[in-house]
Amino acid sequence: MKITFILPAIGKKPGQKYIGTWKMEPLTIAVLNALTPQEIARELFDDRIELIDYDSKTDLVAITVETYTARRSYQIAAEFRKRGVPVVLGGYHVSLLPEEAARQADCILTGNAEKVWGQLLRDFQNNELKKVYKGGVAFTDILPDKSIFTGKKYLPVALVETGRGCCHSCEFCAIAGYYQGIYYKRGHEQIVRDLEESPYKYHFLVDDNLMADSAHAQALFEKITPLRKKWAGQGTLAMAQDKELLRKMKKSGCEIILIGFESLEEESLRQMNKSWNTAIGERNELVKRIHAAGIGIYATFVFGYDGDTPQTFEKTVEFAEKNNFYTAAFNHLLPFPGTPLYQRLEEEGRLLYDQWWLAEDYNYGELAFKPRHMLAGQLSSSCRLARKEFSRLPVLLSRGFSSLKRSSPLLWALFWAMNLRLGEEIDEKINVPLGRNLDEMPK
Repeated sequence: MKITFILPAIGKKPGQKYIGTWKMEPLTIAVLNALTPQEIARELFDDRIELIDYDSKTDLVAITVETYTARRSYQIAAEFRKRGVPVVLGGYHVSLLPEEAARQADCILTGNAEKVWGQLLRDFQNNELKKVYKGGVAFTDILPDKSIFTGKKYLPVALVETGRGCCHSCEFCAIAGYYQGIYYKRGHEQIVRDLEESPYKYHFLVDDNLMADSAHAQALFEKITPLRKKWAGQGTLAMAQDKELLRKMKKSGCEIILIGFESLEEESLRQMNKSWNTAIGERNELVKRIHAAGIGIYATFVFGYDGDTPQTFEKTVEFAEKNNFYTAAFNHLLPFPGTPLYQRLEEEGRLLYDQWWLAEDYNYGELAFKPRHMLAGQLSSSCRLARKEFSRLPVLLSRGFSSLKRSSPLLWALFWAMNLRLGEEIDEKINVPLGRNLDEMPK
């Protein structure tokens, strides 16, 4: 038996290559590869970096689906099914919209795959494949098998999972919606083994909120300190309240932490169910504490809530520049299916698309809803201009020299690699068509 794994691309503009900054190794595929019995042959087509061979001799195709890649995923599934090859779809989008996905596949897998992947393969081999497999939430002691990545040109940063879910319930977050505001911790032993076996020095700890359980996180940091690895991860501004936590983070190798500030407008934070972000202390002081610990900040902001006005952009960019963030993302709000945000905007009649992820005329960077205090095009353009402003040369130099005080030489080099093309990169991403004509576009 042979199985073909596929990671779909978001899209490409006609005549252009796929955007290089998105080429991280697909950790989900490595997990599935590890769960697949050795006697089963397997192959991987990463749609972002290579053409898919639809005529490859295979018995089963497994596609991991994100909302951004749903349209492309269904196109790929249709091509294989036309050739008589059965298709299994999984991923968070499938878990959130199982009925939609089931119409495009022979079988769907909802939830995490660890508990049911082996049974699914056995059923397939016995000609007893079910339409739906429900995985629930699970971790396994088996480490991801990344041997399937051999020959693929991914960024030289390894992904290591530390947890799933989050203890918060932000209105716009699909992950919070799936995990119902619960944080699930991966065992320290598996994390340490994962890091020990990685050939890379730099890692991203995959976790929607690494600091969701402070005691658990601090114990982890103590265990990975001897490994002398460098890492980045995701947390919240609240971690700056605990100086010992910051000290252990840095000692264990933390270089950059991604923090979702989301908004500086209290009304918007309240509406997104993130008002706790303003109750933890003065933002600028907390940022200073993180920087003083030697940790850079990747700040993210989201625009489009009802408390936002055109002046919100100016205030946010000024805040980001003042604090010399390592880098920052200025994104517009996007209603993901299965979130309270999507339901609210639908009830208010403010959706521009019923299903933007499947719409033929929807492009990356466009709005899918009507903002309260500005036009949709104005909001999208303002996000682009905020990124451009943040990447101006005088601002870049100030941020660069500030970063030099906190970063290792290699991380400082990475700073310039990430930020020098920040303005150009946003123009490359804007208006990328979701899932159109990818098989004929250059890589």
